[in-house]
Amino acid sequence: MRMLLGPFLLFVLALQPALAQEGNASPADEGIGDASELVFPGEARHKVVYQLNKADNDYQEHILFSAGALLRKYGDDIHIVIVAIGPGIHVLGKKPLRPVTEMVRQRVESLAQYGVEFHACGNTMKTLGWTEDDLLPFAKEVEVGAADLMELQEEGYAYISW
Repeated sequence: MRMLLGPFLLFVLALQPALAQEGNASPADEGIGDASELVFPGEARHKVVYQLNKADNDYQEHILFSAGALLRKYGDDIHIVIVAIGPGIHVLGKKPLRPVTEMVRQRVESLAQYGVEFHACGNTMKTLGWTEDDLLPFAKEVEVGAADLMELQEEGYAYISW
């Protein structure tokens, strides 16, 4: 596959000026950009990571509403990760040890169905005596939540904190 992809891209890029001369607009002419801006199918152009680190209901609702607003604005062109650490991790627990309202629970589950990833801090889980079995089925345990936030930023995710 690797050997075929390179020549194919060169072929397509080589045709671009010829197509433009025939009256067919190139991607750059249509405002799509050049080859350096190509995005592969399924890869979102926008990436954002939220830190969710409080057990406060209003705080949680604001973050979840914001993530939903980004989904409504960008649709399939955004990838959202919400990293739950410290007291915020309870929104991902099957049996949370701190209060989680039904509204927050429903929003978390709904966002997960729309592709939002929820990461749970492994260090916080150890402190609580939790295992992956204690998390909602769509939640992913990460070793260190703070490291996950840093690494996602290094991968180009915009960091949002409340």
